Amino acid sequence: MKKLLIVYHSQTGNTLRLARAALDGARREAGEVETRLLHARDAGLDELLECNALLLGTPENFGLPSGMIKDFLDRTFYPAQNRRADAVPYALFVSAGNDGTGAVRQIERIARGYPWKRVADPVVARGDLTEADLEAARELGHTMAAGLAFGVF
Repeated sequence: MKKLLIVYHSQTGNTLRLARAALDGARREAGEVETRLLHARDAGLDELLECNALLLGTPENFGLPSGMIKDFLDRTFYPAQNRRADAVPYALFVSAGNDGTGAVRQIERIARGYPWKRVADPVVARGDLTEADLEAARELGHTMAAGLAFGVF
């Protein structure tokens, strides 16, 4: 069975709500894809190496990804080098007080070094979360799981 890993960090609860929405969307493919939701402090190299695709969720802090997401990336970057022959398909969701572009840009830059392959546009929820933001996160989760289920990536 294919594995989708959702790694997130949340301080206010907004990114957690987006992560849970993405999980709900991914569960539409539950018979084909095992989806795991982990806080960034609980995710590590083993989970990263075992997954077939990755969804990262972060708040935007000072125009950057959260320190806890950065910690996950710092802990896994060098140990993950040369451990996989394939580029991990990934996508991103951001809860932003500003425009979210700084957080997206920094994660995309880091992702190229793993290497990961972006397979969907980032979902950026600006300001207070709306139902449209949550639906976009659900669709992102479903897209990732369906892509795995149908062998698209």
